[in-house]
Amino acid sequence: MTFVRPFLIAFLFANLAAPAQAADVAYPAGSRVGLVPPPGMTVSSNFSGFEDRDKRVALVIVALPAAAYPEIDKSTTPESLQKQGVTLEAREDITHPLGKAFLILGNQQIEGQRIRKWILLVSAGELTALITAQVPESAQSAYPDAAIRAALMTASVRPTVPVEEQLGLLPFRVSELAGFKVGGVIAGRAVMLTDGKPDPSVKGIDTHILIAIAVGAPAQAADRGRFAHEVFEGVPNLKDIRINSSESLRIGGVQGHQIMARGRDSATGDEVTIVQWLRFGGSAYLHLVGVAKSDGWTQAYARFRQVRDGIELR
Repeated sequence: MTFVRPFLIAFLFANLAAPAQAADVAYPAGSRVGLVPPPGMTVSSNFSGFEDRDKRVALVIVALPAAAYPEIDKSTTPESLQKQGVTLEAREDITHPLGKAFLILGNQQIEGQRIRKWILLVSAGELTALITAQVPESAQSAYPDAAIRAALMTASVRPTVPVEEQLGLLPFRVSELAGFKVGGVIAGRAVMLTDGKPDPSVKGIDTHILIAIAVGAPAQAADRGRFAHEVFEGVPNLKDIRINSSESLRIGGVQGHQIMARGRDSATGDEVTIVQWLRFGGSAYLHLVGVAKSDGWTQAYARFRQVRDGIELR
């Protein structure tokens, strides 16, 4: 979107605001922060937030750590805004149900058009959040100040992002979890599936499998074995690794490579067994690494294969 540019990139924060009717709040995919957008705006597929593409109106949402609030509060001055091309009209401290907050209203010239800017920053427990709204002058009759302010004040926070939604952010489908839980997702790139620790204070590696997609796969089949070994060297939290086998094989109907190895957990010294699968396709590759204690390897390996064979590229 044309107007999501320097100011937003430099000033990307997250938003939160007062409690709204929970059923009315919409959340961008993967975001814990949502709001009730003004009529005419929908969830954006280009950034975390909402937009009216025809009118070039945007509400951008990003969440920050709690510690970010005092830094941003202190550094948000008329002079700092002016350096970003924004002329401050008003700054208002708000008593917000979620915590301390302030609201900024200003204007900016972008590509010859006057843009109305709204910035809401809220200190809300474990999050600092802000919504940045921008409305071109030509769209202000459809999105007047009152409508934008009302939308900002409906911002809400959900405790977690649903697992299905997290998985939907990946460029591949994981149709078989094989009893694992989602341990973490890097949107657009990777997911960790794990059994998880019943007691977080207990050290050691859990049975887990990492699935990631990356670019840079070799074009020539003859180079893939060497490439697989180079990728394997980056597997973390292990020591005393001994590779037992390395071979080409087909995975999901395409060329792949498998490495089987043993090593030790760097934290506990427990013996673990590792499998790495690379699934090649064009200039990218799918990278899977499964790790489990050696005394439970047979069952873990069967589950790893279930996960591997249930993956489809979108």
